[in-house]
Amino acid sequence: MPIIEGIRIQNYRALRDLTLGCLWNQKKNDPLRSLVAVIGKNGSGKSTLFDAFGFLSDCLSLGVEEACDARQRGGLSRLLSAGQTGPIRFEIYYRESAADRPITYELSIGADKKGRPYVQRECLRQWRKKQGRSGQPFAFLILDDGKGLAWSGEETFEGEDAARVPVELTDNRKLAIATLGALKEHPRITRFRNFIQGWYLSYFTPDAARGLPLAGPQKHLNIHGDNIGNVVQFMEREHPQELKEVLSRIGKKIPGIRSIDTKPTEDKRLLLRFNDGPFRDPFLAQQMSDGTLKMFAYLLLLEDPEPAPFICIEEPENGLYHKLLEALATEFRAHANGKKPAPQIFLTTHQPYLVNALAPDEVWILEKGADGFSTVRRAADDATVRELVAEGLPLGNLWYSDYLDPRS
Repeated sequence: MPIIEGIRIQNYRALRDLTLGCLWNQKKNDPLRSLVAVIGKNGSGKSTLFDAFGFLSDCLSLGVEEACDARQRGGLSRLLSAGQTGPIRFEIYYRESAADRPITYELSIGADKKGRPYVQRECLRQWRKKQGRSGQPFAFLILDDGKGLAWSGEETFEGEDAARVPVELTDNRKLAIATLGALKEHPRITRFRNFIQGWYLSYFTPDAARGLPLAGPQKHLNIHGDNIGNVVQFMEREHPQELKEVLSRIGKKIPGIRSIDTKPTEDKRLLLRFNDGPFRDPFLAQQMSDGTLKMFAYLLLLEDPEPAPFICIEEPENGLYHKLLEALATEFRAHANGKKPAPQIFLTTHQPYLVNALAPDEVWILEKGADGFSTVRRAADDATVRELVAEGLPLGNLWYSDYLDPRS
């Protein structure tokens, strides 16, 4: 399963220049873990960081101009960091698996003479194999203003010129990885496009989950969570025994729930029924509390047999009883570090109870600098914090007691 080891974001709202993890020229820094949590005070930039991932995903699926306007972003001028002229820039350092050599993706988005956003630069690089030539990573896609070169096929040291093809896009507001990634002669670009395309960013709302969707099985939970019944219907059809086991596991992890089962309707839909301990008759999902539905949705997402490679959730604690949060964080870690293909999970939170279940190398602290822009540091880089956690003090308690605040 792919994993992001580092990301740099520049000129995106409050994120004028922010780096988490390591980049290809910063290998001395520790890479991001399978579970990453970003904490910070209100206004420190957590929501902006979450939206930056959503923006990058939207750039692939919609195009850069549409992405600037989507989700009430307000256009490129509203996205650029105050006082900056651009471009908005992303750099992702990732591996397709732990055994693979790292790949770097660079994307720059600027404004043309009319102020419309377009792709200034797009580049994919991969470190060379140890045999033969080595050193700097080799670019197998490099475009400026929609024109450049791409190298077809898998990596080769012989005949690299023969594998090189000129590229000129007809629309420089679309990403090259979206276009070239659809062609079988560019398998490396295809894999990266599929990686970004597979990201799951949670915009879950309990009210959406209470709706009765149209009949029809669906393989994966969508970003709003309004197709829970469809996902359960798919599992009932394709993996009935696994569904029973999944519902049994989830039921044991939600307080007050004795068991969870399903009931088919006359129009072929599948309703979820939550069996509450004190009551004989079960409750339908439409009758359950926000917290129960949210907990169920997160656990169902984690139980996906083909999980998204990257799961991003903003403030999962909203609507949940505080004593559930450590258990939820433990579930996130167990799935992120599982033996089967496991997703990388990225959280933003302001809840110390959730942070109590995390390790210092999993937690990053966002702060607003004196200039109004966000800065970030890793909790594990503070020797005092490491020592206190090693002595048994929970990290969330240290945060609540201001031990994670910067010290002069």
